[in-house]
Order: sequence, then C-alpha cells, then structure tokens
Amino acid sequence: MTVVALLSVAPVIEGSMAGEVAKAVAALDEFDVSYETNPMGTVIETDDIGTLFAAAQAAHEAVDGDRVSTVLKIDDKRTREFRAREKVDAVERELGREATRERER
Repeated sequence: MTVVALLSVAPVIEGSMAGEVAKAVAALDEFDVSYETNPMGTVIETDDIGTLFAAAQAAHEAVDGDRVSTVLKIDDKRTREFRAREKVDAVERELGREATRERER
C-alpha cells in the first residue's frame, strides 16, 4: 500500500510563518516518510496510514501558537504501489511538457 498526502500546518499569527512551518517540517524527520515542501504545504509519501497520522500529528504539535490550522488530504492507494512523482509524471505526459510555468513579472 502507498499513502500520499498533502499536509498544511500553519499557526495563526501576524508576520512570517516560516519559522513555525520549519518546525512542522523538521518534525517529519522522525518518521519513515518521504516529503517535499512547496508553497502551499508538504507532500508526504509513506507505506502505511498509521505512520502518516503519527507524522502529521507530530508536525501539528511542533508548531507553537494559541491557534494552529492543519489540513491533511490523503490519497490511500490500496490496489497497487505507486509514488507521488508518478501522479505528476502522468499529468506531464498528458500536457506534453512539464507542469510548471514561471509567470513573467
């Protein structure tokens, strides 16, 4: 089984959240997961749902603040093994190009 999830942990604070978000990301290092952080959250990949929930809870608890907002979106693929990158690769095959674009400023 492969579990892929998007985790977003954010303190409700004024100013930059970077320091607190870094604590959440660092907490993932204690678990058997792969992850990649992007501007909207962190994509986590692991072999079982229990590990995912434990890692997400640790990330949530690592953030200081009176109020913390956490969103966890899960894709629990039970029929075959796959990797998160395969999902992006499939979209890029359909596009015939990379699924990224930097807008001109």
